[in-house]
Parts: sequence; structure tokens; C-alpha cells
Amino acid sequence: MEYDVKDLKLAEKGKLRMEWAARFMPVLNSIKERFTKERPLRDIRIAACLHVTSETGNLMETLKLGGAQVRLTASNPLSTQDDVAAAMVKYDKIPVFSIKGEDNKTYYDHIHKALGHAPQITMDDGADLVSTLHTKRTDLLQDIIGGTEETTTGVIRLKSMARKKILRYPIVAVNDANTKHLFDNRYGTGQSTVDGILRATNVLLAGLNFVVAGYGWCGRGVAMRARGLGAKVIITEVDPLKALEAVMDGYQVMPMSEAVKTGDIFVTLTGDKTIIGRSHFQKMKDGAIVANSGHFNVEIDIPALTSLSKSKKKIRESAEEFTLKDGRKIYLLGEGRLINLAAAEGHPATVMDMSFANQAMCVLFLAREGRRLDKKVYSVPKEIDEAIARMKLEAMGVRIDSLTAEQKKYLADWEEGT
Repeated sequence: MEYDVKDLKLAEKGKLRMEWAARFMPVLNSIKERFTKERPLRDIRIAACLHVTSETGNLMETLKLGGAQVRLTASNPLSTQDDVAAAMVKYDKIPVFSIKGEDNKTYYDHIHKALGHAPQITMDDGADLVSTLHTKRTDLLQDIIGGTEETTTGVIRLKSMARKKILRYPIVAVNDANTKHLFDNRYGTGQSTVDGILRATNVLLAGLNFVVAGYGWCGRGVAMRARGLGAKVIITEVDPLKALEAVMDGYQVMPMSEAVKTGDIFVTLTGDKTIIGRSHFQKMKDGAIVANSGHFNVEIDIPALTSLSKSKKKIRESAEEFTLKDGRKIYLLGEGRLINLAAAEGHPATVMDMSFANQAMCVLFLAREGRRLDKKVYSVPKEIDEAIARMKLEAMGVRIDSLTAEQKKYLADWEEGT
């Protein structure tokens, strides 16, 4: 079996970490039991490019128990938990190609390895797998039934491909499921991003000016958690509706060019590039801390920061100190990559339970229906989204009402009024 992980001796620790995560993933566990009995993915070849974490390990195990032939690589050079990667290789016999801190060449070599069994279904977090298939491995496209996409950034890229008529197979946007983005993006990113910043810096957030760039669901979550810890939160936005919502939610809203003058901590969560650039670094306070929780590290213009600096040094495990030519110091966390994975453990398993339940069920949907779909980006089928919500509520011991026959009739009728 092919694989490339840091050290198989780490496998026992990774196995325990996966067991702990599974304790908080009841919906995925239910799907795992069903897949083990029915094996609905028998002989389906899957290539996955996802953050290699304990939660992902449980998803891969679920797919394999369902009969799939799975290969896994990382969707970010700094997001791999090396012990989990080793555990999947040693105990689950899943080919994993992922080492935390790998360089850019190794990252893409690993993507090619994940495609080595000519997959029929792809699973992506950022669309690097799809991009590679459409540029470097077009010979494999004829075997592809469909794919899933986990994150906002990836969905943006894939919808662009679909608009330009170059997308060669259907994609289900798992990110757009209500049971994904309303919870994973908001509560997961909110908690894990703040967790990453605190682990990287050990600063007290109370009383600091905390700048959140982007008020999508991820930005909402981070702003909520930072305010809960006593920070004074500032939002920057380009979307007038989101900016208005942030104002109504009680936050200060201003352009980044103004926020940089007072901000103590900055977090980017936009999915776009150069959100913090040269002109912003030139205005920042001495000691400003800069982090990213968007998918790619292009949100912060690191080359510009480097060119403005006379020196840099690694001052903590996940923090670099850039000394600017005028003597000011700016601290970059996690090399500008996803701080919640570069410095912490990513989203809690409780919220990834729903995200990865969506992934598992959408893979099954593609295996059954993918050949009949057009080459475009699809939403998660409503019945899958609602079923996962109900399963999660049941696992939490929460009961809800049901509509009566009279209520259903009223909602379907146009005649009955006042």
C-alpha cells in the first residue's frame, strides 16, 4: 500500500484521538453503522483532499466501511495531524499522503498520489483536487462520476469554472448545506479560530480592538466569540448588506484603511486576496497581530510584509515577528494559513459531525445519481440536509413539534385569510 506520512510510530496516539472525536459524532456514527451493513459504496474509488484531522479520519473510516476504496491527502500544508495520518495508514489501511509542514512541491506531489487509483468521486476542501484534474490530470476525467466541495473558497472557484463551461463533472456544494455553513462555518470557525489565536499568542483578548475582515458566516462566528471574551470587535466589509447587518448586530464597521490604525488583532475570513496589504501594514500599530482563517494564505500579502521588514524571526511556535524598517513590530500567525488548524486542532468534532455526515451522504448520492447530473455545481439535496438536522437533534435529546393536518392545509391554501 502506498502512503507518505511523518511517522507510523505516532499511530497509537492518532487512534486514540480519532476515538475521542468519534464520541462527539453521533450522526456520522449512525451513518457508519448503516454503511457497514449495506456497503453502498462497494468498489467506488474516492480521492479526498481534506484537512487531515481526527474528524476526517472518522469520515474516511466510514467511507471505507461502506465499501469505498479511499485515498486521502491534505488540503493545506499546515493542517495535518501527523498522528491521525499514521493511524489511518496503520489501523484502517487507508493510503494517506500528508505531512504537516510539507513544502509546496510535496503538497502537489501528494495530490497526484491521491489521484493514483483513477478516482470516480472526488472530495475537496478548496478545490485543489478538482483544479489539478482539470489542468494536470485530464486523462482521469473520463472516470469521474462527481465530486463534493467542503468550503466557501472551493465553491467560489467551482462556480467560476461552471460559469465558464470548463467544469467537467458535477459537484455537490456541501458547504452550502444549512447543516454545514450555519453551524460549521459559524460555531466551528468561531471557536476554533479564537482557539488558534490564543494558542499561538496567549494574549488576553479582553479590551483589545479585534478586527474581523469579512462578515460571512465564518466572520460572524469569530466576531461573536471575540466579543464574548471581552474584545472590542470591528468589522470590515465590501458587501453593504453584510455591513448593515454587522452594524445592527452591534459592531463597529469601517474600512480596513481605518481599522488598521486602532486594531490590535486582525483576522481575515473573506475568501479573497490581499485583504491586508502593503498600505495597511504601513499604518498598523506597533505589536499588531495578524492571522488568517480563510482557506488560502493569499488574504494577507506576506511578500509585502516581508519587503517592508528589515528582519523577521520565529518568536513562538506559530508566530513570526516582523520588524519593520521604522522599528515597528508586526506578528504574523501560522504563516498566514488557516490559524485554527495551523496553531490549534480545527473545528470541534460536535460540529464536524454534521459537515461530514453531509459529505458521506452526498458521496452516496453521487454514486447513485451522479451519472445523470449536468456538469455544474449543485446544492445538497434538501432531504439530506433535513435528515441530518433531525438526526442531530435526536442525538442531542431534543424533540420538536410536527405540523397537524389542519396546519399543513392552511399553509397550502390561499383562500383562508383573516
